[in-house]
Amino acid sequence: MGNPKMVASTIRKSLFLITLAGVLAGLLPDSAMGQNCGCASDLCCSQWGYCGTGDDYCGTGCQEGPCYAAPPTNDVVVADIVTQEFFNGIIDQADASCIGKSFYTRSAFLEALDSYTSFGKVGTTDDSKREIAAFFAHVTHETGHFCYIEEIDGASKDYCDETNTQYPCVDGKGYYGRGPIQLSWNYNYGLAGNSIGFDGLNSPETVANDVVISFKTALWYWMNNCHSIITSGEGFGATTRAINGALECDGRNPQTVQARAQYYTEYCDQFGVSPGDNLTC
Repeated sequence: MGNPKMVASTIRKSLFLITLAGVLAGLLPDSAMGQNCGCASDLCCSQWGYCGTGDDYCGTGCQEGPCYAAPPTNDVVVADIVTQEFFNGIIDQADASCIGKSFYTRSAFLEALDSYTSFGKVGTTDDSKREIAAFFAHVTHETGHFCYIEEIDGASKDYCDETNTQYPCVDGKGYYGRGPIQLSWNYNYGLAGNSIGFDGLNSPETVANDVVISFKTALWYWMNNCHSIITSGEGFGATTRAINGALECDGRNPQTVQARAQYYTEYCDQFGVSPGDNLTC
């Protein structure tokens, strides 16, 4: 199996840059910061909680206002693709001693999925299968076949961005990788918590204690950062860049890039669909 990683302790630098861009945008004359939005009727509330217009505000993750219409969903039933047999095929490869084996369940994934109704349901049936394969390829790599709930040695690492005043770190709390896509950094915990409905800053450990919330954080990250990439046909490699590109892409760690792509290709084969082009970054 691929490097169980947490290769990276999952430093989501790419998401940090996007967050920073949102902060800077909030300082521009034609937009206004609003953590809880409350934007004027002609402005969109972005996924980061800022008011404005254009793709960054009205596109992916837009919370309210004149948001761009989401693409229509198809009639694919994700549960029919993510069968118990498929799920077991992943988790059964984890060692018996893995804490994740008694934590992650297919039923928890499906319950979390109720909050993300566009996942695996955009485009053709083959497009849906590719998105589902891509998501579970990254989850397999990030968790070591559902072995890990938390990042290896994560508690010893500092994931506090003290410059982020909207989502300040709480003393004594660690914002290291947790969950199926290893949520990391205080600003991600704050954003995910606000979106999902848990106290991400004061109780980041919830992601390792509540399996439905754990899956919701993975789906939250996916829908905000990877869904539009894979459904627009940019290829699996672009999703790797969105998840851990700063540490893996552009020759930084080709072994882990290949490992993710291998899982994706394997799952596409199981679903009977071509993986498409651009598998690596």
